[in-house]
Amino acid sequence: MDILYLLVPMSVLLVFALMVLFRWALGAGQFDDLEREGERILLEDSHELDADQAAAEPRP
Repeated sequence: MDILYLLVPMSVLLVFALMVLFRWALGAGQFDDLEREGERILLEDSHELDADQAAAEPRP
């Protein structure tokens, strides 16, 4: 029964930390555009490669 004196405050602190983390994610714009990220993988990607990326790309 004494373990509850440790576990209850720890769980309250954990919930508080998760609420702070969620609030930060909302403020940072992590959930602003969920639709575009889901469709981005389906679109043709024609971006330029950097010099170090082009050197690391395998040649057929």
